[in-house]
Amino acid sequence: METLRFKHARFSARLPVDFRYSLSHYWMSPDEENPGVWRVGFTKFATRMLGELVEARFEVGEDGDVSSGMQIGYVEGFKAASDLFSVMDGKFVGGNPILEEDACIVKSSPYVDGWLYSVKGKPEETSVDVQGYHDHLTTLINKMQEEGY
Repeated sequence: METLRFKHARFSARLPVDFRYSLSHYWMSPDEENPGVWRVGFTKFATRMLGELVEARFEVGEDGDVSSGMQIGYVEGFKAASDLFSVMDGKFVGGNPILEEDACIVKSSPYVDGWLYSVKGKPEETSVDVQGYHDHLTTLINKMQEEGY
């Protein structure tokens, strides 16, 4: 998997080049085994903010309609709890079955095994490529530093 290295202040990550990214720190990648289906997960930046996950729950059923910005569930981590949102338009396929046994996989393998859910459809219109997300992270971290985070 080809990656783009991001390094700024005390945060670094390797961002997969072929993925799409939401400005709300999710990634989207086509599921090569299922045409038209995309896997969605948290970026490394999101996992750093949430900490280790202990639980992920989905409130939408298989084949349920989802649209960009729709709340579809929640995650609980050691640092925070957060609502889960769809960054796709289409039909919900399901959550990652690995999360039932090991939700920590989201932090330890965010871009491979630690995906959250999958959708048959298309990424939200506001999604960006790897360079767009790299630029977004730079702006965001600069702003956080200016505000004293």
